[in-house]
Amino acid sequence: MRIRWGRAPWLVAACGVVLAGCASFDDRAAGQTFEPAPELSAPAGPQPQLPEMDGSSGSDGTTQPSAPRTSVPPPQGCTDFDKAVIATCLDTVSAVAALPGTDSAPAALAGERKSGRVLQVASGAPAAELIKLDVVAAGDGGLTGLALSPTYSEDQLVFAYITTATDNRVVRFTKGQQAKPILTGIPKGATGNRGALTTDGKGALLVATGDAGNPSAAADPGSLAGKILRIDTSGNAAPGNPTPGSRVYASGLRSPGGLCKAADGSRLWVTDHGDAADVVYRVTAGTSLAAPAWTWPDKPGLAGCADAGESLMIGTSVAGNVQQVPITLDGSVGGQPKAIMDGTDGSGYGRYGGMDPLSTQYAFVGTVNKDGGRPVSSDDRVVIIQLQPNPSGGSGKD
Repeated sequence: MRIRWGRAPWLVAACGVVLAGCASFDDRAAGQTFEPAPELSAPAGPQPQLPEMDGSSGSDGTTQPSAPRTSVPPPQGCTDFDKAVIATCLDTVSAVAALPGTDSAPAALAGERKSGRVLQVASGAPAAELIKLDVVAAGDGGLTGLALSPTYSEDQLVFAYITTATDNRVVRFTKGQQAKPILTGIPKGATGNRGALTTDGKGALLVATGDAGNPSAAADPGSLAGKILRIDTSGNAAPGNPTPGSRVYASGLRSPGGLCKAADGSRLWVTDHGDAADVVYRVTAGTSLAAPAWTWPDKPGLAGCADAGESLMIGTSVAGNVQQVPITLDGSVGGQPKAIMDGTDGSGYGRYGGMDPLSTQYAFVGTVNKDGGRPVSSDDRVVIIQLQPNPSGGSGKD
């Protein structure tokens, strides 16, 4: 079956088949209640002009590819013929951050977990290194989170979550300047060093921290480990936190893979690697993350995520697929997740790491195939994916 591409002919984002039996509701979530999501109060921003894909318009107004994605030639060295790929030959892209105001071509920052490099990548342009952070990648650490300042258009600040020889920390930097630590002393351990960053849409930075291999630290209100922290751009507790003067926004994490929020800020999600299962939580301020919205007993390695309104998209760093989790009007999970972009029918890019929305329809995602996967010659890559894939199916053979 040949996929229809919708109205954005420059991108393939293939839907796969339901991965039966790999996920289940957690009984503890049954008692949760959610407020209906408020309506968007601001109009959507301008859509960037993204790479065009070959295709022709169908009679129903949609654009169909001239050939299945499986006809795309394999990469040759660092040259990738898939036009959804905007950067190649990177190393373990564990974090991405979409850059604003790139109407001529979509651009993002890409962070390499093991090297600590942060690069600016854009369609049709070579990757340009902005900074090389001093990181220690042991124990799943390194450079694992990137976020732009809430006032990036004014200050050009970028924040990164990194592991050093002594701790996990948040640093900030601008192009051409050295990184400055703003929050240090986040516990470091043999495991549980992974972290994630995003902004809350209200001027603050959200920081997900691992428990450094010590589950009791996640429950300790005096520890920065195993938490979601809410801080200002100087690293202090942000105004309006559940406990005044405390950075802690929520607690109970083990090894977070990604943080993401709805476009209107009505929902916040965090993915986590638990002992018995991978989980995704819908975050409520001032609470312990005890009741997952969904669990994955097969532990696919939940990584970056993006809230697409009708579904939550989560990349996986082990299973090598994107989990499409349906969301109901009240913001709860509405059914079994679907595994897409998993390599079947010519779709997929292997193992996925960081993810960040480019718009309400598209997102950047980095691959981590050089970290235990099966890299092709152009890996690791930054790819643009569709957040609402065509429900008719994936990009497959006729």
